[in-house]
Amino acid sequence: MAPGAHRQRGRGPVASPGLTTLADLPPLLREDPVVSRLLGRRGATLAVSEAARAFTLAGLAHVSSRRPLVVAVPTSTAAEHLARDLGTWLGDPVDAPAGRLPAVELFPAWETLPFERVSPGVETMGRRLRTRGRVAHPDPAERPAVVVVAVRALVQRLAPDVVGVEPLTLRPGEQRDRDELVATLVGAGYRREEQVEHRGEVAVRGSIVDV
Repeated sequence: MAPGAHRQRGRGPVASPGLTTLADLPPLLREDPVVSRLLGRRGATLAVSEAARAFTLAGLAHVSSRRPLVVAVPTSTAAEHLARDLGTWLGDPVDAPAGRLPAVELFPAWETLPFERVSPGVETMGRRLRTRGRVAHPDPAERPAVVVVAVRALVQRLAPDVVGVEPLTLRPGEQRDRDELVATLVGAGYRREEQVEHRGEVAVRGSIVDV
């Protein structure tokens, strides 16, 4: 049966007004008496089945004034699965358009062990920096609704100079000097390549800058 539909005796599914997607369902938890009693409390325990965990967390993200809601799980695999499920309940599209930030951020753990002479993946570093920047954003509307993090990632420290890193923001129609833009990206850690194939790379083709 489609979300937002119910059955009447002797009839097929009847759509409830105002409910068209899965993302319309979590806000209804505001009317649940158990959830209402949890709001504003400094500590509480709420036991739900694993199947209902993502839906319940999405509902709490809607009714809570805290932003973001940080959800810690035992493993990185569990974090990935929960982040994907939460994105469905909170309306994150599978193929988000450019410039749209997701409501759910996954804060990944380093793939490397301490003192290994191997650098972490650029994708992991980029996601950690993006999540860190959004969580610290002064505008609550720019912060994610939920941050999902594995315990291992939660206890790993950030580099000391990461806190002061300011993100580079480019907007449609904005004009920037090409060489100055490339120099800023390289200074922020981007690698200049002939062709961009991975996160953290920048290439120049005439007046076009690929990132």
